[in-house]
Amino acid sequence: MPDFKFWDPELARRYLKAIRYPSAARESIREMHRQVGDLQLDENGLAVRGVLVRHLVMPGMAADAERIFAFLAVEISPDTYINIMDQHRPAFKVSATKYAELNCSVRVAEFSRTIQAALAAGLHRFDERRSFAFLR
Repeated sequence: MPDFKFWDPELARRYLKAIRYPSAARESIREMHRQVGDLQLDENGLAVRGVLVRHLVMPGMAADAERIFAFLAVEISPDTYINIMDQHRPAFKVSATKYAELNCSVRVAEFSRTIQAALAAGLHRFDERRSFAFLR
């Protein structure tokens, strides 16, 4: 269950202090998928094998999400199972004076745009423990 948060190396450098994060995430996800393939669920809906990719929606970074979803759909599989999360909350070093652009929660419109970007990329398998029906 890998996370893929940032596509842009500069965003990764700024927020994660790891400029290679995007390329390392791509390499890791490629290899994970090569080894175990798309997520398979049993008759009870429990994961038994395969890759589930998590993406935390970040305020103002919809373009990064679009590029991540395009990568997943084209270079991994359009059947990639994704968990799109809107749980970003300002904490730790985020404040009105440091990382001010992250000093807010993700808005419903931004989350909706992210879901629409995943659909537009051709992804269709979502972790839907909460309903996304209002977004489609």
